[in-house]
Amino acid sequence: RVYGRNAAAVSEALRGAVPHLPVEINPRQPRRNSFEVSLVKEDGSSVELWSGIGKGPPRKLKFPEPEAVVEALKSSLA
Repeated sequence: RVYGRNAAAVSEALRGAVPHLPVEINPRQPRRNSFEVSLVKEDGSSVELWSGIGKGPPRKLKFPEPEAVVEALKSSLA
């Protein structure tokens, strides 16, 4: 549940920052106990915006602040 809640918060923040950008949550089976956010560009390349794999404990460190992901997205698009 905590993964879904955080994914929804990040997704909402990304849609608010860049409305025309399509946002998908788990297009493939996710890695267990991980939380990552990636930007897939039009050419098919992927840029990792945030990863919580090496973070924690505590568990809350595995999840980003939505604003941090939005900033990473903006710098990747610039």
